[in-house]
This record gives sequence, C-alpha cells and structure tokens, in this order.
Amino acid sequence: MKLNYSLDDMRYFCAVAQHGSFKQAAEALDIPLSTLSRRVAKLEEDLTIRLLNRDAHRVQLTHSGQKYYQRSVSLFEELNDVAACLLQDKTQAKGTIRISAPVNFGVLVLAQHFTAFLNQYPDIQLDIRLSNQTIDIEEEAIDIAFRVGDHNAAHWIGRHLTNIHFVICGATNLDLSQLTSPADLAGFPTVVCAPMSSWKLQHTRSGEMQTHTPTNNIRMKVDDISLLTRAIQDGIGIGFIPDYHAQPLIDAGELRQVLPEWRNQPRSCQMLYRDRDNMPFRLRLLIDFMLKRFNDNPR
Repeated sequence: MKLNYSLDDMRYFCAVAQHGSFKQAAEALDIPLSTLSRRVAKLEEDLTIRLLNRDAHRVQLTHSGQKYYQRSVSLFEELNDVAACLLQDKTQAKGTIRISAPVNFGVLVLAQHFTAFLNQYPDIQLDIRLSNQTIDIEEEAIDIAFRVGDHNAAHWIGRHLTNIHFVICGATNLDLSQLTSPADLAGFPTVVCAPMSSWKLQHTRSGEMQTHTPTNNIRMKVDDISLLTRAIQDGIGIGFIPDYHAQPLIDAGELRQVLPEWRNQPRSCQMLYRDRDNMPFRLRLLIDFMLKRFNDNPR
C-alpha cells in the first residue's frame, strides 16, 4: 500500500495532539484555524483512519491517533535535533575537523599551528591523518588537506601557505673538495627520498638551472625524511632535504650543506578545502587561523 500524504500534515496533527486544541495549535503554528482543521482532516482521509475525536469543547486522540502520534512525534524531535546540529555547525566553534597532511611537514611545521588553534578553541577537535601517500581526500571524508607541490584534487579550493626549498645535505665529515656543480654528483653515494627522484636545481646567484637524477650508487631509497636524515648523518650518502628541516641541523653542526649555492625552485604548500561558502564555522575558523599564522610567520 502506497501512502501519499504531506509531512506538514503530520506536523500539524502532532501540534493539535500536543496542545489538545485546534485553536491553540493554530496559534502556535501561525496558520488559520480553518487551514489547520482542513489539513488534519486531509491526513485522516489519506490514512483512512480517524485520528481525533472532536466535539464543541475538546479534542481527544483516538486509539489509532495515540499510536500515530507516539511514532510521529519522535520523528519531528529527531528532525529538530538534526536542524539544531546543522545550525550549531554554522554558528558555533565546536566539533571535529578531519585533516590530511604529509608526515614530516605535519610534524615539523603544522603541529605548532594545530596546537595553538586547539588552545584557542577548546571545543574543537582535530582528527589528523599524516601520510606520505596521496590519499583520496574525498573518500576519506577529509575536511582540510595540506599538500606540498601540485595537487590534482578537482573542485577543491587551494590556498597558498608557504614555499619550501630543498637543499643537498651530507654528513659533517664529508669530503666536498671534488664537488663544484650538480654535474659532479653523478655516481656519488646517495640516499633517495620519494617522491623527489629528480633534483631540479637553480643557482642562487646566476639563476642557472641544472637537473640531477640519481641513478648510480643509490645506497638507500626511503619515503620518510626522518629516515633520510638519519642515513645522511651516518654517512650513507648525500640527500635532498627540505630547508625547514635541514637548516636547524646545519646550524647545529649535525649536517653539512652540499653545493650551498644550489637549491631547488620553490615548491608551494597549499591548504585545500571543498567549499568556500557552505562550510561549518569550525572549518572557517581553522582556515582563517592558518592563513593568518603563515602570513605573520611563514615558518
């Protein structure tokens, strides 16, 4: 049996049942009394069930009306809860934000900003997924993704946060006497970190471009910059490290920069999100917070 009736008619009936009066229900719903009476009668006609007993002084639920009201009113309570939650998303700084970011950039750069954000907004929670793999951010229901380099997330908005340069590093006791240009790196013991399999280098003064692609004497291949750094420090080979990670170690005398006048062209770090307008308030807060933090202090 196919039932065909209006959800509004159900709501009108529930109002009459709650108030015990057509007049009071009409006033609460802000509709004419005649309209309310007609719509409830139409609901009874569609259901082929009498829901209310009416007389000149009062309205009473029939047995069927009591059963129908008990089941129907819970539906509207749930709908009201859903509407309240959606309104909360639009107006209140609370709830969970799902974030995706590269491991090393997330730990060494983003972490300080995330903790500062949480300290400012104690009712917001961050669900952070760190991975060096390019995950499907829509399938994983990610709210905000941080990506280094180009991204292929169609229909996502990308906001530039900062530029990252990579520099060539080696152990502190490395003999660099024979290295004067990237061409001299051919065959030099190397640790390669995916996805930077080719090092596109630019001279900081002349602007000359050279590309070095390690192919011979690759001692280790990794996909984690911390492991790359450890291997370089232990003298396994040279490697290509982002400057935000390398510079503190160089300053501390734990790494040595190789060919310091050469580094790669900047790689952009972007913050991606799905919708500029229809987003929960907590997402807008985090987006604005990150943009301000990086604008005030790129690192």
